[in-house]
Amino acid sequence: MKHVLAFAAALSVVACAAVGPAAYGPADTKGFGYEETRIETDRYRITYGGSGDMPPEQVEDYARLRAAELALANGYDWFRVIGRDISGEQRGGVGIGAGVGGGSYGRSTGVGVGVGGDLGTVGGRDYFTVRLEVLMGEGEPPEDGDYFDARQVVDSIAPVAE
Repeated sequence: MKHVLAFAAALSVVACAAVGPAAYGPADTKGFGYEETRIETDRYRITYGGSGDMPPEQVEDYARLRAAELALANGYDWFRVIGRDISGEQRGGVGIGAGVGGGSYGRSTGVGVGVGGDLGTVGGRDYFTVRLEVLMGEGEPPEDGDYFDARQVVDSIAPVAE
């Protein structure tokens, strides 16, 4: 049993090493990074898929950073988040189990006691995805609502993302 646990622990270390931190940028083939869809001239849907080493707050910051970049690139000064969704799922890991049994072998019969167990999953990671729908504008933001200054968001989050 010790060998099974040691093997499972080694596999989880290898699995963790294989999934490194995702750099900020467009979505890769694994879905880590940002994607955006222009809904209207001043409205976007932004999705950011975080790698397994990113807490949900960081994934949301990166989605907000992409919204700020899009606002500035399109001549806008601010954006407002009008829709937000965050989801998470656990992926990977190694399941461990053990069992012993007996049976009949032609003329011989073996009798045994069956033992089984499930030790759970080792090494799984949580992956978070944030979806934002943002409305962008120029000049001073309206008084009502939560608005983000696009330049300030880029200045505060972009250095962390590099």
